Amino acid sequence: MGQIRTLQAADGHHFAAWETERSAHPYALVVLQEIFGVNHHIRKVCDRFAQAGFHVIAPALFDRVERDVELDYTTDGVQKGLALRAQIPLAKTLLDIQAAAKALNARKVGVIGYCWGGTLAWEAATHTDDFAAAVSWYGGGIAAHCNETPRCPVQLHFGEQDTSIPHTDVAAIRAAHPELELYVYDGAEHGFGCEERASYNAQAFLQAQERSIAFLKSTLNP
Repeated sequence: MGQIRTLQAADGHHFAAWETERSAHPYALVVLQEIFGVNHHIRKVCDRFAQAGFHVIAPALFDRVERDVELDYTTDGVQKGLALRAQIPLAKTLLDIQAAAKALNARKVGVIGYCWGGTLAWEAATHTDDFAAAVSWYGGGIAAHCNETPRCPVQLHFGEQDTSIPHTDVAAIRAAHPELELYVYDGAEHGFGCEERASYNAQAFLQAQERSIAFLKSTLNP
């Protein structure tokens, strides 16, 4: 359902992106990867949104330091992903995200991200004017920047048993932005939306997915 295309950021950087077919899809969406790259899971995420009516692009955000990165859900994969992420300044990553939004060539574009991508979705919503809606699933870095002001509607999803995102972080986000849609899923851990992880929680995934699609469609309505 998808294919790789090459995009160019405003600073001249060329990078790969996974794009779903665009025919008859009324909604436009940028999907932001976890620290494992645009791997099998992220491509499957894109395909799901395509089936729901979205033209999707997932930029390969590690291409600035290493191309063709697809990591598995192991300790080694986590460590390599973290090391790659540490080498890329946020400003450069935002340029790639903005290029992906522009490539969709739509009047309204949404962004959704997972884990690292969940934090980046927040950063894109607070630092750029490219998006009409933003959704974050288990974005661990949001609390540290929760005093920033989103420039578009935002929806947030967290797992109640996510040991990497303390309850105090979620409380801080709620306090800073009581106007935002924020959901916490009972019994769900970090990565509850990925079928390839031991922390996958089918009930939480289905509920978060349904809410995400409804939110994006309501805000991106052409």
